[in-house]
Amino acid sequence: MNTPSMKGLCTVITALLMTFCIGLGAAHAAGKKIPNVYLGYVFTTHHTPLMVAAIKGKEFKDCGAYLAPMVPRQKFKLMSANGEPMAVINLIVSKSGSETSTLFAMNRLDLGLASSTAFMSGIDKNIKVKILCPLHVDGMSMVFPAGSTINGYKDVAAAIKASKMPFKIGYHSPTSAPRVVFEGALHKAGFTITGNPNEINADILMVDLKSTSNLIPALLSKQVDCWVGPAPHPAVAEFKKVGHIGLDSRDLPPAGEWKDFPCCVMGASEQIIASHPEIVQAMTDLMTASSNWSNNNKIETAKISAQWIGVPEEAVSKSTIIYTTDPTQNWLNGEAVFLTMLNSMNKFTGCLKNTDINSASPLLYDFSFVKKSLSK
Repeated sequence: MNTPSMKGLCTVITALLMTFCIGLGAAHAAGKKIPNVYLGYVFTTHHTPLMVAAIKGKEFKDCGAYLAPMVPRQKFKLMSANGEPMAVINLIVSKSGSETSTLFAMNRLDLGLASSTAFMSGIDKNIKVKILCPLHVDGMSMVFPAGSTINGYKDVAAAIKASKMPFKIGYHSPTSAPRVVFEGALHKAGFTITGNPNEINADILMVDLKSTSNLIPALLSKQVDCWVGPAPHPAVAEFKKVGHIGLDSRDLPPAGEWKDFPCCVMGASEQIIASHPEIVQAMTDLMTASSNWSNNNKIETAKISAQWIGVPEEAVSKSTIIYTTDPTQNWLNGEAVFLTMLNSMNKFTGCLKNTDINSASPLLYDFSFVKKSLSK
């Protein structure tokens, strides 16, 4: 019987080992673990670009990344333009920007969409996050009971002055942009404001309604005289004939100062910025592309956000929100107003206390990712 030579046997064994190693490597690559990323957002049309990106999926691949569905409206794979999985994006619904900040503080979020003021308040408390880019401008209103004839700031001021008790204004979150914008403007206009119901000599009592779901019930029960809130809630209240929009944020005094004013932003934990900058860049690229698409396709955008949030499409279609990730000088000027107002209202106790926009910017912002997105 012929037996193979030792040299031939070694060649066969070497070939088998190489085949095994190649197969093992391929199996490892196929099963390569990608990071789980947790992204918080709120049920508001202010965060529509995220919903659009999730629904339109692969249509955004030309921007460099897109979302592929795993579990509808909950879990997606973040894919590179060539179809390589980069991360699993888990969407977490928050009740408010304040809750988003709390989740960041608990290390339960990597990325988040929330008001700029919520991020400012979190950073002041030493939560390790950075604002990456804007999401939109405008989209905040003051809502009165249905049948109200209040229309514009002069009527609002007259109603506050005529009230025998502190005029009750509701809000959904302590750090929300609507609360800060309206309270700040009324404070600047000379009204005395309190959050203490026992201070009966104040002009205005600000009432924390805890959630956007409580806005309309608080109006119907007369818990408040009016409330301030983000889109789409004011338009939904009007559509359902349970509320009346008496004042938009852009019409607050002084005239022109509140037009195209900042509100919601996208932020990230310093940890994910350091450990996975490629994921942060991909999500910034995606939000930039989705924001532009949303502005240019308003009818389909309204349909997507209405179905996602569960509100009437007719109410959402009237939105005047402008989506943008560009931190323009005008936007930064608005951020400076936020910072000044929050300091004048004694809302800061930490690192942002008594700061201005120049000294606070390194603490607040990391625009390196959005600059790359906008340069493409």
